[in-house]
Amino acid sequence: MTAPRPLADAPTRDDLQVVTFGLGREVFAVPVVLVREILDYQVPSHVPGGPAHFLGLTDVRGQGVPTVDFRRRLGLPAVEPTLATRIIILDVPLPDRILALGVVIDRVLAVSTLSGARIEPAPDIGTAWRGEFVDGVVREAEGFVVILDVARIFGSEDTALLPAEV
Repeated sequence: MTAPRPLADAPTRDDLQVVTFGLGREVFAVPVVLVREILDYQVPSHVPGGPAHFLGLTDVRGQGVPTVDFRRRLGLPAVEPTLATRIIILDVPLPDRILALGVVIDRVLAVSTLSGARIEPAPDIGTAWRGEFVDGVVREAEGFVVILDVARIFGSEDTALLPAEV
């Protein structure tokens, strides 16, 4: 008797260590390897002329880091910052460079490892955010954790509109 062969078409994903965070009731995740640090919220210094989701520059140890409202970038309504609001500093891989970028989020939830076997493909329809920004989803008892593709989110044409790092 021979053991059954695995299906050739069944993709397997590696486990993924992520930072999970909330935007309203939604839970999102980004790979921890892209997260440089997490800061308490501070009002970014205004720089005129950027896209609507661009808030300005955040001082990170003497470096001006472009900072965006993640809610607006994902097409969600803007909200006023609270005591739980944070800025996640990401190192976003672009084709020609690594972009240091601050993203304002409602709250950080956890650093955790998602089992590759539990990561499902991004849904095609019925989502409040743009589907091409989603790398996958994980079902949890409370709902879904949406794994974001930050290179795709911030690698689009509007990244060219952000100021160069100061």
